[in-house]
Amino acid sequence: MSDMPLQLAVIIASTRTGRFGETVGRWFVTRAQQHDDLKLDVIDLYDLELPDSLEHSPHVAAYTARIDAADAFVIVTPEYNHGYPAALKRAIDAVRAEWRAKPVGFVSYGGLAGGLRAVEQLRQVFAELHAVSIRDTVSFHMAHNQFDSHGRLRDPHAANTAAATMLHQLAWWARALHAARAGRLYPA
Repeated sequence: MSDMPLQLAVIIASTRTGRFGETVGRWFVTRAQQHDDLKLDVIDLYDLELPDSLEHSPHVAAYTARIDAADAFVIVTPEYNHGYPAALKRAIDAVRAEWRAKPVGFVSYGGLAGGLRAVEQLRQVFAELHAVSIRDTVSFHMAHNQFDSHGRLRDPHAANTAAATMLHQLAWWARALHAARAGRLYPA
């Protein structure tokens, strides 16, 4: 596994019209693409067709297969009313065992809190699913002011450094947990 690229699923959580998540997600994907040890699968919930009933659907089966194939995840999420989007909750709940013993990192954005209240709630949800959340995150406080009209960061140094740190930690955990899962079934 140490020589093989890790499968990283990047989940863009916002589905609102006029959303800013696409800008933040595009920035993060560009950062992640600079890591040769990562193979990316971008899952934009805006484009994902999860039906009202999450049982026995081809769309749910395809989504479940993508989550199952991932070695690690990065959730790109806004903060709505001190929480995370309903579409993200639905996407998380659509699968269960596929999250187990895998690391999850977070890129958040919002107003003054930078989406960190949403991340704190997501840590609880992923702990319940037996996933490992990465401590270091990337957060954009007053996000609309940090990007120019072309979607580029006005001052990229701090965010780029935070993303690199998180991605290195995520890769470490992904390799460690992959080896652990290969050696023994996770007891959930």
